[in-house]
Amino acid sequence: MDTLVALSPLILMFLLMWFFIIRPAQKRQKATANMQSELRRGDRVVTIGGLHGQVDAVDDTTVYLTVSDGTRLQFERQAIARVVDSAKTTV
Repeated sequence: MDTLVALSPLILMFLLMWFFIIRPAQKRQKATANMQSELRRGDRVVTIGGLHGQVDAVDDTTVYLTVSDGTRLQFERQAIARVVDSAKTTV
């Protein structure tokens, strides 16, 4: 019983770390992976380097972006930081 009481502050610190640091980071990582997997042609995106462009094509691991002067660039999916404007799909 004394061992459990002695370890309780350590266990409490681990639980606090889990809820305030690890869990939110995992949620952000999952949301980013979901966003990157749902990229489609016409989405306006920003890369992790700050480049703004429009998705021209999407492969399994790469995304082709068209920038303002018409240049077509190839990026890894993981290089897409966020979607600024999603393409509208019509059914």
